Amino acid sequence: MEQQQYGQGGARVLVVDDDPTVAEVVTGYLDRAGYVVDRAGDGPDALARAAAHWPDLVVLDLMLPGMDGLEVCRRMRGHGPVPVIMLTARGDEDDRILGLEVGADDYVTKPFSPRELVLRVESVLRRTRPSQPSGLLRAAGLSVDPASRRALKNGAELALTIREFDLLAFFLRHPGRVFSREDLMHEVWGWDFGDLSTVTVHVRRLRGKVEDDPGRPRLIQTVWGVGYRFDGSEDVSDGVFRAEA
Repeated sequence: MEQQQYGQGGARVLVVDDDPTVAEVVTGYLDRAGYVVDRAGDGPDALARAAAHWPDLVVLDLMLPGMDGLEVCRRMRGHGPVPVIMLTARGDEDDRILGLEVGADDYVTKPFSPRELVLRVESVLRRTRPSQPSGLLRAAGLSVDPASRRALKNGAELALTIREFDLLAFFLRHPGRVFSREDLMHEVWGWDFGDLSTVTVHVRRLRGKVEDDPGRPRLIQTVWGVGYRFDGSEDVSDGVFRAEA
């Protein structure tokens, strides 16, 4: 499945919602913001449209008839990486966390401001396509290449979502420093406000992929009452982290 390349202003966004009013409003705002927009009213239609024209980002309703948004997200991710913003009809925390657990990069709770959604789309796409990729990052058996957006652990490629990749790269760039969840939300997500459980869930998911024992994390450590610190016991030189002899 070939992914099409666009500038951020002309990125292809797939809007999946069974409520025609919501879909029409969201499509209108995204279209006016310069995006190429496809619409789907259910899961099978969304998968078919994604197969025909692979999107740069998906705005996906959680509560779809038949195949729900979680299953649509899983199936799309089975074909290739794609950022997903999940729409939830309720403010229930379990729904939000469930969406993040399956790899959604962001979520918006209905009712929502269409302008805010457009800003979230811009934020996710901006993080997906860094304008100035830095050099290769290495620490503790991890290797992260921001230019190709590939991450390896002991030579094996890691299957990371957009946000997990950005979070890992950020930690590697700042070893030994403690960051609060508010700091990480601002620096990694680009948000000045939001639900801090988003950060907590992504840290937990990332630990599950990079730690030898996620139950006793050694790399991404919790500093109780403050936040998180990456400890790879590495030296920094010219943007590259090298293991100590």
